[in-house]
Amino acid sequence: MSQEQSRREFVALSTAAGLAVAAGPVRAAAMPVMDMNVQVKTPDGSCDAALIHPTSGTHPAVLIWSDVFGLRPALREMGKRMAAEGYTVLVPNPFYRTIKAPIVEDPGKFNFQTDLAKLAPHRAAMNAAGATERDAAAFVAYLDAQKSTDKSKKVGTQGYCMGGPLIMRTAAALPERIGAAASFHGGGLATNTPDSPHLLIPKMKARLLIAIAASDDAREPQTKDTLRAAFAAARVPAEVEVFAGTQHGWCMPDMPVRDGMPIYSQPDAEKAWARLLALYRTALV
Repeated sequence: MSQEQSRREFVALSTAAGLAVAAGPVRAAAMPVMDMNVQVKTPDGSCDAALIHPTSGTHPAVLIWSDVFGLRPALREMGKRMAAEGYTVLVPNPFYRTIKAPIVEDPGKFNFQTDLAKLAPHRAAMNAAGATERDAAAFVAYLDAQKSTDKSKKVGTQGYCMGGPLIMRTAAALPERIGAAASFHGGGLATNTPDSPHLLIPKMKARLLIAIAASDDAREPQTKDTLRAAFAAARVPAEVEVFAGTQHGWCMPDMPVRDGMPIYSQPDAEKAWARLLALYRTALV
């Protein structure tokens, strides 16, 4: 598939300057990485995305599903940080059907009361029946076509907020390729609707990490129990954990203050990142 290398840079992520937005410092031996803009062909069009990988060697692939604010600098920096750990990373614009990234210029200035409705048309197109499954197949095929990808290794996928359900749909749609999937403050993972993501668990072969915000658990305390029961019944290995004291969105450093409370929590974001790396190192074999 074609690539538009409209932005190419070599980044040594062991330097600290740009990493605050990546949720904290990386390990000292971080690999230098290549970061470029690409276009990924899907059955529904052409998706703008960031492709990031170490400058040499082959590595397991990782697909990052964004939160509602989409592909933007904070997600790109997260992709760089992951690539520096030794992964070939794709961060797509999930709203490509209706708008190019960035969909929100500065999430720190986002007003949930007045601005959230503006995102509805883009989310509706993204959430059409079968859209995630088509996208996931195209994105993983794109990753597998890269010279930097070690196709003998399983693929990892991680998602934030609305990306939580997307990692579950990805793991269910591509069970032979997805070896690990992680949701951080994901919403709508277990609902009463016929298309609830948790009903797909029997189709999965990946190891999963479901990290739930304490604020979400307070609103929907049954979600964790529903998920645990579904994973156990399907014998799918999974950790479901509520991160005490966290707000929905705690992993993203560019989150706005909401109801007078900061959303981002660096200590908890670092804990989540460490858990994610441990999952990938165990399961992407």
